[in-house]
Amino acid sequence: MLLLGRGAEREAVEQVLAQVRSGRSGALVIRGEAGIGKTALLRHARDAATGFRVEHAVGVESEIEFAYAGLHQVCAPLLDRLHALPDPQRTALGVAFGLHTGNPPDRFLVGLATLNLLAETAEERPLLCLVDDAQWLDKVSAQTLAFVARRLDAERAALLFAVRDPNGPGPFAGLPELRLKGLDEADARALLARAVHAPLDEGVRDRIIAEARGNPLALLELLRGAEPAELAGGFGLPDALSVPRRVEESFRRRSGSLPAHTQLLLLVAAAEPLGDPALLWRAAESLGISAEAAAPAEAAGLLELGTRVRFAHPLVRSAVYRAATAQDRRRAHRALAAVTDPQADPDRRAWHRAQAVSGTDETVAVELERSAGRARARGGFAAAAAFLERATALTPEPSDRARRALAAAHAMHDAGAPEAASQLLTIATAGPLDALTRARSELLRVQIAFVQTRGNEVPGMLMDAAKMLTPLDAGLARETHLQALEAAVIAGVLGHGRGVLEAAEAALAAPAASTPPGLVDLLLDGLVTRFTHGYEASVPVLRRALEVLREQDPRAVDGSRRWLWLACRVATMLWDDEIVHLLSSLRVRLAREAGALAMLSTAINFHATVLVRAGELARAAALVTESAAITEATGAAPLPHAELMLAAWRGRQAEASELCAAAVREATGRGDGMVVTLAQYALSVLHNGLGNYRVALAAAAGPCEFDELVHSSMALPELIEAAVRTDEPARAAAALERLGSRTRASGTPWALGIEARSRALMSTGTAAEDLYREAIRRLGGSRIVTDRARAHLVYGEWLRREGRRQDAREQLRTAHDLLSGMGMEAFAARAARELRATGEQPRKRTVQPADALTAHERHIARLAATGATSKEIGAQLFLSPRTIDAHLRNIFRKLGITSRRQLRTMRLP
Repeated sequence: MLLLGRGAEREAVEQVLAQVRSGRSGALVIRGEAGIGKTALLRHARDAATGFRVEHAVGVESEIEFAYAGLHQVCAPLLDRLHALPDPQRTALGVAFGLHTGNPPDRFLVGLATLNLLAETAEERPLLCLVDDAQWLDKVSAQTLAFVARRLDAERAALLFAVRDPNGPGPFAGLPELRLKGLDEADARALLARAVHAPLDEGVRDRIIAEARGNPLALLELLRGAEPAELAGGFGLPDALSVPRRVEESFRRRSGSLPAHTQLLLLVAAAEPLGDPALLWRAAESLGISAEAAAPAEAAGLLELGTRVRFAHPLVRSAVYRAATAQDRRRAHRALAAVTDPQADPDRRAWHRAQAVSGTDETVAVELERSAGRARARGGFAAAAAFLERATALTPEPSDRARRALAAAHAMHDAGAPEAASQLLTIATAGPLDALTRARSELLRVQIAFVQTRGNEVPGMLMDAAKMLTPLDAGLARETHLQALEAAVIAGVLGHGRGVLEAAEAALAAPAASTPPGLVDLLLDGLVTRFTHGYEASVPVLRRALEVLREQDPRAVDGSRRWLWLACRVATMLWDDEIVHLLSSLRVRLAREAGALAMLSTAINFHATVLVRAGELARAAALVTESAAITEATGAAPLPHAELMLAAWRGRQAEASELCAAAVREATGRGDGMVVTLAQYALSVLHNGLGNYRVALAAAAGPCEFDELVHSSMALPELIEAAVRTDEPARAAAALERLGSRTRASGTPWALGIEARSRALMSTGTAAEDLYREAIRRLGGSRIVTDRARAHLVYGEWLRREGRRQDAREQLRTAHDLLSGMGMEAFAARAARELRATGEQPRKRTVQPADALTAHERHIARLAATGATSKEIGAQLFLSPRTIDAHLRNIFRKLGITSRRQLRTMRLP
């Protein structure tokens, strides 16, 4: 009956089911106000899913703080297939559900485990998962299920979510959406005609239709709540409540007319989110409620008692709970706490006990603190924060309250709730804190501010926090100074006032390093030296820092992982291509092993920039595609670095210019000056490739003028080439002097090769030729093929101008082959023009079968060619094995092959 007038909506649901029957997957978010028909549409999906396995979950408002509670509803019936998952996924899901202990799982590894669990289940028959009232799922369950929904492809599974409005975009934003509106007047009249079995005054009917505004449940509830005389033409008072409130009020009136014991039974059921009838009756028995008390609630159509306890509508639950007095709510929770097994479910018992308390209670606060520890161990930071927040409120002793509030603030910060963290931090700092704890709270305040604003004031705030910590915790003070330097590096050219120089000078007052110095000590001392005494003086200490990182196992040292980002940039600054590749590969590997998707996206993005410089543009493009998919799945902001560099090195002017403009605009808004200088550096490479040397010179000037960590050095060779081509020898000479000092201090083949190439551009005669040959020889000993190819190019250009056409052809031919093979289109076109000027036509690149593959398909093909199984590839790319198999079928078709063995013999750039 409630689906009257829902033809288009039924069709949308049935299309998802048809998609699953055809071997694909689907997801749909059904949005609308309470009572609009979302639950009825889910029931229609269930009834239409013939041949499907159907699993059902319901978000419960009182369950919103229990980590993975909603996900457990979906997965619990499927856990007999847990053994089919790879060990890391099986462990992650087991820890998340409290099946066994272990390190807190990354929520995206839990997501991958859930995806594969659904895929394994769907191997037997298609799977439909229905999630009602998804707005009340706990945060981590909602994020996990949304992640799974975005990754569904060829698993023969569907996820349908019903979400109540008003509700913000939330974790389900971006998924296919169906928004339910009210019934039109004709359908509303038809619904009333079906429901009414007594005379209905026309004016009353029109009033009910107008007040319900097309909401089907409101139509029926307004009708049910009216007196017979009113239906026949009586008068009613106007009611300004919204439709959901009207419906809830109707349920409240219906429940309020029931016997007292029945009302209390309804309240206990509303406070018990599991829907466990055995638990409900144990609690009812402790309250002296007999089994007969359920009959009036069932007769009134409010409650269904079977294998599970179900309310007729979620608004019944909220109406019953809100209508109860505070004393009765505490009484219900007290009864539930008394019958909840403290061994099997200590956290829910603690939560019920907490809701039963009026005032403060240290014993319950201690229980909640233990629950927070268990929640954190499962990776439920939001749940841990909720437990600690309630424990804070129940704590009688001010010092304990401050301590718990600070712990709750840390948990809220970890859970990604900076506003709530700030409020708890205010409570913490109002209490008695010792000096060290107060300094730690100040550090947390700065970290929260960085998340909220990423403002230019953050480096200064970190410097102040480090100063407070100096007499209290030497190690943490040094680490905070390093964080301040890191924040100043990120702010870069957009840093106002307290930039890298001031951060470095402030760190001069840091406590002495430990003996022997650790990674943080060496990085801090090296960077302080870098910005106070110059590049050259910093090289020895920073090299030692990189060697420490290379020699130790970052898997065993959490702090080492924390500083890999900074270490990768230090290695780039030192022109050490080998250790850059090693460390950036390590970051990717560690993130993959941990299933840490947020960290993986940034790690992949940086590694892709390393591959771009190394000339592996096709592999970099595949990683850019993967990174974009991850940021989309996690809802994180897209990372521009690799995509921007890729477009610039490829010489795609329109694309690179658009990406640069967008990156600069977004980075300026959040105070990320490092991205601004990266964009300028990328533009200088782009325009040197295109031969727009004046534009390249202007682009390179910015990074070269502002002395920051990486791009101020990387842009110097671009400025030199552009200045030589635009006949500005003085600017080229000044840049060469800075470059030479740094490259000689570095001493790597990449550094010395770049210097030789740059000097050759400014030299003549045999000196120039010797330098060009030296550049090619030195760069041949590095990973940076792009710079070696460019050395062949500028040498060939010089030879042609010297009139040595035959020698020029050899160098230009090599340059063109290398550049076109890498996909550096603009530089390759430059080489082609020079070759034609010598009288030789450049060879056209032969079209390869792999050219038909997308970057994502090329990435999968390359992994499969190494012998990786579909399950292994899926674990790496956060896809199910069935989806990998579907991609491989497309790859085989495009390449004209039939097996993985043939794939191994193909050239995959």
